Amino acid sequence: MTNEVKIAHISDLHISGMQDRRQLDSLSCLFDHFNTAGYDHLVISGDLSNSASPGDWKIVREKLESHGLYHWDKTTVIPGNHDLISLEEEMRFYNALNPLPQLRKKAFDRRVVDFCLFFQELITGDKRGNQAFPYLKIINYSSVKIALAALNSVYPWYPADNPLGARGYISTGQLRALSVERVLTALADCFVIGLCHHAYKVYGTDSPIDQAFDWTMELKNRDEFLGVMKAIHAKLVLHGHFHRFQSYGVKDITFINGGSFRYNPLCFSQLVINGQGCCVQKFVALPIKS
Repeated sequence: MTNEVKIAHISDLHISGMQDRRQLDSLSCLFDHFNTAGYDHLVISGDLSNSASPGDWKIVREKLESHGLYHWDKTTVIPGNHDLISLEEEMRFYNALNPLPQLRKKAFDRRVVDFCLFFQELITGDKRGNQAFPYLKIINYSSVKIALAALNSVYPWYPADNPLGARGYISTGQLRALSVERVLTALADCFVIGLCHHAYKVYGTDSPIDQAFDWTMELKNRDEFLGVMKAIHAKLVLHGHFHRFQSYGVKDITFINGGSFRYNPLCFSQLVINGQGCCVQKFVALPIKS
């Protein structure tokens, strides 16, 4: 028995149907490694699908099930923009000129509920209960109590404000829900990890090209989000979206980008947390099989 808790973090699978054989074989290889290497928990920080297809969610769920990982205390998932937004659908002529954007917002909200219902056992621990963001998952390990504070950062598609569907926004309601006194009390003795899809930092340079890219990818209310993470004493925030394996600090919180399984399927982020609340993170690359 070890006093350490090992967490694997992957992101941006971008699965494109059953014909995506190479990616699916790599996913099985990765899940096999997580089991044989004794990882306690897996976090997938969004973009399971490449085209907002529930069929792709089903593929991922079946992979998790076949490897014994489809359990509340084994895996945590959140959606990414590719899970909730189909650009092809949104940019159709009739939708782009739809005079009632609130109808698109209602359709988007239904997709969020669909995602939560589909992965309900990983969110609530059973087939019942409330399916909403944010959600808290507190797991008591023998040496440390770990809390995952999961938020939905996907922002609905709008032709002017979010033309590529890649900008992020965490609703005021979600941020307020994490800030209430009973939540803060519940988290008081936990090692707290925040979880969202969008990056706090993309490029952040003076280059006009990079700044334009930042705008299309940014988390619009990142400072409000950071304030809530500080309030709940989060030590880490795990995210994806910007396809780069990286770790960076913002005001004493370490942000870890899980990169992209799609483009580097044998690489992932590893967290090792001990009973004193110390965490060591590194990116791990599995050897390519000949």
